[in-house]
Amino acid sequence: MNPRVLFLIASDPRSSPRPAEAVRIAAGIGAWHKADVRLCLRDAAVLALGECVEDLVDDDHFTRYLPILHDNHRPVLVPRGSPHLADLGQAILPWREIDDHELALEISAATYTLRF
Repeated sequence: MNPRVLFLIASDPRSSPRPAEAVRIAAGIGAWHKADVRLCLRDAAVLALGECVEDLVDDDHFTRYLPILHDNHRPVLVPRGSPHLADLGQAILPWREIDDHELALEISAATYTLRF
């Protein structure tokens, strides 16, 4: 059984390169199909799912690497009721809203949790 890797990204992609780098790393790990990669975007990191990412740091990472994560057929997890969802426009990947309890279950089920 492949290890489960949860990328928990909460940094603001408008001012930090950390979310873009996390997406790049997640796509690289997921491309080998040796791990079950899951992505959770919290706070302003939710904005990385939008179709217009030109205002984000390292925006090319989002347009290049997020589609690779779509190959694992798992929706991106976002907090239920996130105020940033209204600013997304058309999302480039499927996403699913979760509450704190569901996030805790994802973290406990993960072999590795990487926080950015």
